[in-house]
Amino acid sequence: MLKNVVFLDRDGVINEDSPNYIKSWEEFFFIPKSLEAIADLYAGGMELFVITNQSVVNRKLMTAPDLETLHRNMLAAVQSRGGKIRDLFYCPHLPEDGCTCRKPKPGLILTAQERYGIDLSTTFMVGDSEKDILCARAAGCRYAVLVRTGNGCETEKRLVENGPVPDYVAPDLYGAVQWILFKSRYG
Repeated sequence: MLKNVVFLDRDGVINEDSPNYIKSWEEFFFIPKSLEAIADLYAGGMELFVITNQSVVNRKLMTAPDLETLHRNMLAAVQSRGGKIRDLFYCPHLPEDGCTCRKPKPGLILTAQERYGIDLSTTFMVGDSEKDILCARAAGCRYAVLVRTGNGCETEKRLVENGPVPDYVAPDLYGAVQWILFKSRYG
C-alpha cells in the first residue's frame, strides 16, 4: 500500500489560475514558492500526484496533445527544482458532461488509488476550491487542505458559512507544506 501521498490541484495551487483558462505554456506561471513547496514535500518522503479538471480540452481551447506537452513542461520544471510528481490525472470533460472523473467527483483520485495501490485513509488533498475539498471527502482522503491562492480566499468565505470545512487553511502551497509534513509524521 502506498502511503504518504499528497494530491495537488493544478490551477490556483501550483500555477496561477485564469478566468480565461490556461491554454498554453506561455500562459502558465508558477505561483511563487510552489516549486520549492513541491521539492520540500518530495524531500520529506511524500508521493505527489496532480488531480485537475481541464475542460479546456472539451471546450476546444486546447488539444489533448498540447495539454500533455504543457504538463511535460510543468513536470520538467518541477524536477529541475528538486521535486517529483509521480503522476498527473486530468478530466477533459465539461461540467455538463456528467462524467465520474470531474471534481468534485472522486474519479481521478480513485483511478490513482487503483493504479498505484494508495491507502486513501492516509492521504492529503490540496486545492483552492470547494470542488477540491468535496473531492477529498468523497474519495476518503484523510485530510483536505485549502490554500488561499487562486480561488481560495473566496472559497474560504463560502466554506466558513456553508461547509465543508477543510482540515487546514494555508496562505499557499508553500505554507501548507510544514503542516502536511508534520501531520504525515505525527498524525
